[in-house]
Amino acid sequence: MSSIHRLSPSQAPVEDAEYFEYSKAANPIAAKLISQIPFQTFPSSLYSDGASRIVALDLSDRLGTEGPATSPGLSANFIRLNAGDSLTLKPNATSQVLYVIDGAGSFTYGEASFEWNRGSFMTMPGLRNTVLTASQDARLYYVHDEPLLRYLGVKACSERFAPTLYPAEVANAKLQEAATDPRAADRSRVSILLGNKHFPQTRTVTHVLWAMYGIVPTGAVQKPHRHQSVALDFIIDCPEGCYTLVGTALDDSGQIVHPTRVQWQPGLAFVTPPGYWHAHYNESKDRDAYLIPIQDAGLQTYLRSLDIRFS
Repeated sequence: MSSIHRLSPSQAPVEDAEYFEYSKAANPIAAKLISQIPFQTFPSSLYSDGASRIVALDLSDRLGTEGPATSPGLSANFIRLNAGDSLTLKPNATSQVLYVIDGAGSFTYGEASFEWNRGSFMTMPGLRNTVLTASQDARLYYVHDEPLLRYLGVKACSERFAPTLYPAEVANAKLQEAATDPRAADRSRVSILLGNKHFPQTRTVTHVLWAMYGIVPTGAVQKPHRHQSVALDFIIDCPEGCYTLVGTALDDSGQIVHPTRVQWQPGLAFVTPPGYWHAHYNESKDRDAYLIPIQDAGLQTYLRSLDIRFS
């Protein structure tokens, strides 16, 4: 039997050890030792034309972390892919989600392959390369969890789920089913959550990522809510008069105090920090708005720390 070699106190390394009085270290965010996740918008002009490319929505300088990163644990990206071109995705990630904003093409991950078109969702783990090839000019929204693995200092070593296609026609039919349900008007959201049979506890699209496909109906005001997962929101389509209000506190009537206003535009992405109250508005008279929030709520739910609340 092998014995454990124990270092004497004089041999043990001590130069990295530090000690802090509790009140000066227990809340690094309030003490401004660690940066808060910033508000930020990313317009569709970043990927509306030009060469095929991946556009990282990188906030790493403001987060004080290695990039690219849009939040401490997630990286959001736009993809421009012109007809006939291919791009290879190869992050060190466990979870990846793609949404097809426009266009059509094919997907290959290892031995899995399928066709995609406008409105399709795709998910895949990260051990192998993903190859996207466009048969029509295409634009995609893409989120993965490489920043989380980078922070932990680990490499993806197993696949928790198989590459999965959520066809546009099925996703749209499920969303319309939710919208036309007689009880829809009594619910806080008109939306569907994408799930995967391998994650029955969290009911999320991967074990880390959560993806919602939702409608803000014409004239609707969604009640303020908050959660401890960061929200990487993407606006699929909207009329004029759609916006989000974001803030840190509510007044006695349940409205957000001194909110920041994010004006919606089709193809816009924006970051909603965790723990902030936010509410969505559609003040138009004749058209619904469509959005996709992608969050690290799969991980937060598994940790029992999501803490979603409504005003």
